[in-house]
Amino acid sequence: MAELLLYYYPFGIGPYFYLIIPPLILALYAQWKVRSAFRQYSRVGSLKGYSGAEAAASILKSHGLGDVRVEEIPGHLTDHYDPREKVLRLSTDVYHGRSLAALGIAAHEAGHALQHARGYVPMRVRSAVVPVAGLGTNGGPYLFLAGLIFNLPVLMDIGIILFAAATLFYVVTLPVEYNASSRAIQTLRNEAIILENEKEDARRVLSAAALTYLAAALMAAAQLVRLILLRNRRD
Repeated sequence: MAELLLYYYPFGIGPYFYLIIPPLILALYAQWKVRSAFRQYSRVGSLKGYSGAEAAASILKSHGLGDVRVEEIPGHLTDHYDPREKVLRLSTDVYHGRSLAALGIAAHEAGHALQHARGYVPMRVRSAVVPVAGLGTNGGPYLFLAGLIFNLPVLMDIGIILFAAATLFYVVTLPVEYNASSRAIQTLRNEAIILENEKEDARRVLSAAALTYLAAALMAAAQLVRLILLRNRRD
C-alpha cells in the first residue's frame, strides 16, 4: 500500500511526474524572487515618507472607499483584502514601513478593494469559486486516490472535477492579481504617494510577487493534466 501511495499519489513520484517539475522549479524561484525583492526594496525609503497604512488609507479615501478599514496583522507578507468584512489587512512590516516595498504591497491590496467596489468580473468569479476550490484542493486528490486504489472510476471522476474547480481558482487569480498590481502602480503615481523615478522600483516588487501566482496556476494545471492521464490509464 505504501508503494502504491508513493507511486500514484497525484503529488508524489510516479507516472507523469515530469509534468510538475517545470512549475515546481518556477514556484521555488518565485518564492526566492519575492523574498529577495522585498528585502532589497524594503531598504529603499520613499521620498514622500508615507507608511503603508497611510498610503492604503489615502488611496481608499480618494476613491470613495472610506468604509474600508485598514488593520495591522501579524506575520510576514500576510497582507490581504477581505471583501466580506471590507477590511484591508497589512502585515507589520508593510503597515508601519515607509519603503517602496511597503508602499507597493499596500497599494496592491488597496487595488483589490477597488476591484471589489467596482465589481471587477474576474474577482467576482474567483470569490464564487472559493468554496468549491477549497474542497477541490484538499479533497479532490484524495477522492481520486481512493477511486484509484479501490477501482471506483466514479470517485476518480469526482476528484478530477473538484480539482478542476481548484485549478480554475488559480487561473482566474492571475488577472485579479495582475490587475491589482497595475492599479497599484498607477494609483501610487496619480496620488503623488511616490515620485515618477520611484515607480519602477515599486513595480519590481509587485512583478516578483506576480510570479508566485503564475507558478501556482501552472502547478495546478499540471496536476490536473496528470490526474486526467492517470485516470485514462485505468480505462
